Amino acid sequence: MNFAVEKKWHWTSHIENKMKQYGLSKQRVRRVFKSPDRKETGIALDTIAVMQTVGSKKHPTEIWLMYQLTKTKKENTIKMISAWRYPGTSPTGRLPEIPEDTLLELEKNQ
Repeated sequence: MNFAVEKKWHWTSHIENKMKQYGLSKQRVRRVFKSPDRKETGIALDTIAVMQTVGSKKHPTEIWLMYQLTKTKKENTIKMISAWRYPGTSPTGRLPEIPEDTLLELEKNQ
């Protein structure tokens, strides 16, 4: 996506609640967005999931971020949908176990 056009960040109430739950700041979530270790298809319709490994080699975790991109001539909107910490390293190319509360909240917001 060309970011020469103005970027507009939209934070859903779902992600804001998850950020509080997992101790993540907007700045930290933006770093995952800008420098992911991996990129996959998101679990919600038309979403992208990116993840970044954190923690130690002995106790790795991943920060997951799920978002949608919308592009118009005047602006690009990045809709931040959900974020959570995944214990360990999630499987590549297939859906990991998603926290039950996250799945229920995503279903409500679709």
